[in-house]
Amino acid sequence: MLENYKAKSGTFVPVFTLEIQILESDADRILDAIMTVHPLPYGRYHRNASVSGVGKETTVPQANSTTSTHEGSYEAGTAMTYEMVELKISIERDLAMLEKLMDVIHDVHHYEEPVIFLREDWTSRSAYNPERDNPHRWWNNGQGLPETVNLVETK
Repeated sequence: MLENYKAKSGTFVPVFTLEIQILESDADRILDAIMTVHPLPYGRYHRNASVSGVGKETTVPQANSTTSTHEGSYEAGTAMTYEMVELKISIERDLAMLEKLMDVIHDVHHYEEPVIFLREDWTSRSAYNPERDNPHRWWNNGQGLPETVNLVETK
């Protein structure tokens, strides 16, 4: 159905969306690793991702889990709660690329069993024109780009 969607503002394309629970401090390291196999494009921009505000995850590691094996003071069956963020990315619906991406994520994630949600989604693509005089666009609204909170140099 959406394959035939054509508004003057743009279109929609099919993607895989991955939501990955990570430590906030690992976001750039994981994104850098992902970039070795995929540019994460969104229109004419690369390294597109979102990182949620800090939330919490909770778990109860069982006997013979990595936590009970490597954390000597941990008693199996005790609930643990940690701060985390969700890193959200999207890629084209390509299984071979998804496999490469998952391998990279597993290699650099701090858990042996990362929490990753995968969805088949559709994402918008604009009828791109950087010269538009729309007064709401950042280059026309007098406010400019939002303040950068973390500038990461990429190659």
